Amino acid sequence: MAKLGKRARAAQEVFGTASNVSVEEAVALIKKAATAKFDETVEIAMNLGVDPRHADQMVRGVVQLPNGTGKTVRVAVFARGAKADEAKAAGADIVGAEDLMETIMGGKIEFDRCIATPDLMPLVGRLGKILGPRNLMPNPKVGTVTMDVKTAVEAAKGGEVQFKVEKAGVVHGGVGKVSFDAEKLAQNIRAFVDAVNRAKPAGAKGAYLKKVSLSSTMGPGVSVDLSSATQG
Repeated sequence: MAKLGKRARAAQEVFGTASNVSVEEAVALIKKAATAKFDETVEIAMNLGVDPRHADQMVRGVVQLPNGTGKTVRVAVFARGAKADEAKAAGADIVGAEDLMETIMGGKIEFDRCIATPDLMPLVGRLGKILGPRNLMPNPKVGTVTMDVKTAVEAAKGGEVQFKVEKAGVVHGGVGKVSFDAEKLAQNIRAFVDAVNRAKPAGAKGAYLKKVSLSSTMGPGVSVDLSSATQG
C-alpha cells in the first residue's frame, strides 16, 4: 500500500471518518486541512440521478455566486463595431472577430469565458472542435450568446459560474476560495446547489440529487448532508 504524503496524512487526521456533515462543518474541515502555499479553491461535486446521454436528461445552467468566486476570469468576446466597444468598456480582456478566430485556431486560448453576439455565431461555429471540449463554446442557454454583451461580461467577471453535467452524471464547480469567510462559502455552496436543483431536466427519473461532496484543490473530499446543502 502506497504511503501517504505528509499533507495527505495531516488532512486525514483532520477529516477522520467525517461524512454526511452539515455545510458549515464541511467548510470548517476544509479550511482547517488546507495547507497549500496558495489560496486553494473550494470545489463541489454533485452526483445526479440522470443519464446525460439522453437529451431530456442533460443538466446545464449558470449561477451567480453571491460572494463571487475569488478567481480572475478572463473574458473573450466575438463582436464588431459598437458591440465590440461595449464589450471593451465592460472589461472584456479580448475582443475581436476573424482575428480572434485565427488566434484561437492557432492554439492561443488565453481566456476562461467566451461570449458572442448572435450575428457572429456562424464564425464562432467553426471553432466548435476547439472550444467545445474546453466548455468554452458560447451558448444562448447560459447567456453567452447575446446582444447584451455588457451584462454578460460583467456577470462573468462578477462571480458567475457555468455548470454542465458530465458523462457519469456528476456536476463539478468552484464555489470560492479557502480564504473566504466560512459563512460566505456556505452561501455560495447553497446557491450552487439550488441552481443545479432548479436545472432538473424533464427526463430525470427517481432521486435527482444523490450526493454532494466538498473539497479543496489539494485536499480530500467530504460528503455533505443533503438537507443541509438544500436548506434556504
